[in-house]
Amino acid sequence: MGLGLFKGGRCAMPLQNRVTPAGEIVATPERGTMMGNRGGCFHRPDRTLAATHWASRQWICCVLSFKGRRRQLMQPNRYTELFFLDEATALSAGHRPCFECRRADAVRFAELWAGALGEPERPSAPAMDLVLHRERLGPSRQKGTFEADIAALPAWTFLRLPSDSTPYLLAPEGLLPWSFAGYGALRARPASQCVQVLTPRTIVAVLSAGYRPMVHPSAD
Repeated sequence: MGLGLFKGGRCAMPLQNRVTPAGEIVATPERGTMMGNRGGCFHRPDRTLAATHWASRQWICCVLSFKGRRRQLMQPNRYTELFFLDEATALSAGHRPCFECRRADAVRFAELWAGALGEPERPSAPAMDLVLHRERLGPSRQKGTFEADIAALPAWTFLRLPSDSTPYLLAPEGLLPWSFAGYGALRARPASQCVQVLTPRTIVAVLSAGYRPMVHPSAD
């Protein structure tokens, strides 16, 4: 569903509502360029998070402003608003484009999904959510990842290098280290290396099929 307008780049007391490429939700002043949610409300009345960091399988990524809607963050019994540096970060965390506020992107995402997986027609949002929920959560509900050769991965995939906990965005020109404020200096991409892939496997397939997510300006 569509999201309200967040005004201002920083809060005096940051809420725990900023998502990393690994799907973790932390408190930090920076807000990023996109919003989203995880299918409903999972915060308490004092706006702290419950133990389970999702309400349903419907994890979506939205624009900051839609039809002039305005709302206070984390209202009681309303959905828990989340923020991402950019869409590439949201995809890595397991969120898909919203069909209300980003319908054109969501339709293209679903169409490329069908082509990448050889499905006869565009999948519904619940069908995609079912697949993604299995992929984004590993054993004991930690972040689901997989290993792959970096040479086989498409641009805009998030990964970790061996012995390096930094999330990197695989850009066409090389690797960009991620932070809450933006991307760091470009570094060379290994020609071939086994890496830990943070972006869910099916979303990687959609990226390979040609989906181009919105990326933070610092990536330029």
